[in-house]
Amino acid sequence: MDRNSSIDHVTSFDGYWDVVIVGGGATGLGVGVDAAQRGYKTLLLEQEDFAKGTSSRSTKLVHGGVRYLRQGNISLVFEALHERGLLSQNAPHLVSHQAFIVPSFVWWDGPFYGAGLKAYDLLAGKLGLGPSKMLSKEETLRRIPNLEPNGLRGGVVYFDGQFDDSRMAVNLAQTMEEHGGVALNYAKVKGLLKAGRMVDGVVVQDRETGREIDVHARVVVNATGVFVDDLLKMDNPEARSIVAPSQGVHLVFDKEFLPGDTAIMVPHTTDGRVLFAVPWHDKVVVGTTDTPVSAVNLEPRALDEEIDFILVNAARYMAKDPSRSDIKSVFAGLRPLVKGEEGQSTAQLSRDHHLVVSPTGLVTITGGKWTTYRRMAEDTVNHAALVAGLPERECSTKSLKVHGWLKNVDRADPLHVYGSDGIYVKKLMKSDPLLAEKLHANLPYVKAEVVWAVREEMARTVEDVLARRTRALFLDAKASIEAAPETARLIAKERGLGDDWVQEQVAAYNDLAKGYCMS
Repeated sequence: MDRNSSIDHVTSFDGYWDVVIVGGGATGLGVGVDAAQRGYKTLLLEQEDFAKGTSSRSTKLVHGGVRYLRQGNISLVFEALHERGLLSQNAPHLVSHQAFIVPSFVWWDGPFYGAGLKAYDLLAGKLGLGPSKMLSKEETLRRIPNLEPNGLRGGVVYFDGQFDDSRMAVNLAQTMEEHGGVALNYAKVKGLLKAGRMVDGVVVQDRETGREIDVHARVVVNATGVFVDDLLKMDNPEARSIVAPSQGVHLVFDKEFLPGDTAIMVPHTTDGRVLFAVPWHDKVVVGTTDTPVSAVNLEPRALDEEIDFILVNAARYMAKDPSRSDIKSVFAGLRPLVKGEEGQSTAQLSRDHHLVVSPTGLVTITGGKWTTYRRMAEDTVNHAALVAGLPERECSTKSLKVHGWLKNVDRADPLHVYGSDGIYVKKLMKSDPLLAEKLHANLPYVKAEVVWAVREEMARTVEDVLARRTRALFLDAKASIEAAPETARLIAKERGLGDDWVQEQVAAYNDLAKGYCMS
């Protein structure tokens, strides 16, 4: 992907796009892939970077949702398990099978969760990842050595999927472009164009130059996540808000707190949610919370009480208790939950997706989760094509391979997340030995990955590289700050930018990354 080519395409395009999507997270990118794959002229506009918001801040799971099974939302679990299986087949370089253990400390937990997880297996059908089974106390402790042994009776093991969320987002943008679509980051929608009362396109600002461009479209899709209400009110100031945003926080620790390759699913927390401790990129991610918020922004911050909640609940299940000083990174994301009845907590709100077609023809999609992004996109494009009067074309993303598809990957190789692109990153390292050097001793990334991100993945800033093309910010925030100057110099060299840009970028990144560090 090349941003200069993309912006030139947009500015020189004469006529109507079939589909213009506002929002470059999981939902918008899914819609972009689906629409482009059907042969519609498709443009996606993202005001920041792809997956800048919620879509890079997930629990890193591709899962059916054991909690939703307990709530009785069988249809959502069934759909998510089906989509989990498809995603595992379509992006095997990013999606892996992950074993989870539900530890049992009271006698009825084992049979209760054992029966529930057998139902989980049945719902997955042929796309299941492996059968669940009961474990003895000894086997449970062998697989999770740091599990609290006092009172432990055993556990139940089951299987779900794990992935790298922002890497998936980048690969979806590349997949979209491979099918003729155009994806553009740092392109902010400033207004809607109207033909009479109907939406006729958008006014978009190229944030790198400040230039504004009128973009005409047969249909506009609002896929802006927690910001969908802003675009709805841009269309109609009297529009009813449909999103009840909820904040989820995660803490990242060194692997010593979860040695081995098995994750923990804690079924009992004080707010009714489950808690996960999941191995990820040789660290462990622990979360999440569910805190209603009244205002939304691109950089939400964890509250002290949310950090304490995770630490307290994790300590109940870990023999070696994590503390604030052990936290390598803390990150928060906002869920675009669809509003329910008055008085419902966000933990009770549905994770189903929600489609709205406004009287002006604006199509809005919200809710859902990463696992079901493809199904959400299929439903959205079906409605958008109907609104726009586009030729009817079937969706075939169920079997569409995501960019980088590679079935056999060595997950011990840090470059495995690039899939089939990994060989090109390695060629960069061979062509210039300096690019084979690590960015930082405490991070798994090499300098060639910075160059690749700028040349091929539309990375524009230090944050783009350290937060989303690599996951340095989420794995070790302090180390990422120390890697920022060299990262900025590499980007500047690729983009032909000077020392002033480097200094500005390092300062901006330091300010951002401090919010991920524990002081």
